Amino acid sequence: MMKPVIGVTPDFNAGDRKDMGGAEPTYFLRARYIRAIEELGGVPLILPLVVASADRRRLLDCVDGLLLTGSGPDLPPRLYGEKQRYQFPLVSQRRADFELEMVHQARRRDIPLLGICGGMQAVNVACGGSLFQDIPAQVPHAMDHRQKTKAVSVSHTVTVVPNSLLRKIVGKEKLMVNSSHHQSVKAVAPSLIASAVAPDGIVEAIESPTHRFLLAIQWHPEFLFDRHLVHRRLFEALLRAVRRTRA
Repeated sequence: MMKPVIGVTPDFNAGDRKDMGGAEPTYFLRARYIRAIEELGGVPLILPLVVASADRRRLLDCVDGLLLTGSGPDLPPRLYGEKQRYQFPLVSQRRADFELEMVHQARRRDIPLLGICGGMQAVNVACGGSLFQDIPAQVPHAMDHRQKTKAVSVSHTVTVVPNSLLRKIVGKEKLMVNSSHHQSVKAVAPSLIASAVAPDGIVEAIESPTHRFLLAIQWHPEFLFDRHLVHRRLFEALLRAVRRTRA
């Protein structure tokens, strides 16, 4: 059987950043995402952020599953019906538009999809949910979700909801994760459910109960998959869902 192809979304500098290419429009992506897919038997395909809807649909014809990756900048709050209340860099409009349409198309076609960090936020917004624009400002009792240690180490627990897809994948109620975000899900989209929460109540995972495989998590398993078997299972589950789809 041919290896499954997983489309991976990159970040994009439109030429207005000081880092990652500066004034030169540039794609960039952590190699860890690619390595995770490749080592577990998939073929990663980095997706160009094409503009035309027809071209985006054509890209989806070429993949068996999707991985929406994390990003430093954040989604524009107007995408979930709010004004920007705090200072933070925004993800490029090109990437925001592309990823939101990828979510819509993946749901329509029932293509297996895993969202990570900013990818989780994109899934929630695409499905009609909203975000906390800044956890420290809007959730005073919250822990610091920007760990001081390196991302290859874990910093806090999450509680996984019984009978959820995530629970079936990880096989346990408590899970240690890393943490590198200042935004999070506020209102879970109507078609999704929360499947993991942090001790302070911040939503750490969401999923669709009606699709074959639509799971999104707030932490970064690409930093942990080669050291912690439980995080490796997340990528394995995506590939397994794809193989079932193709069978």
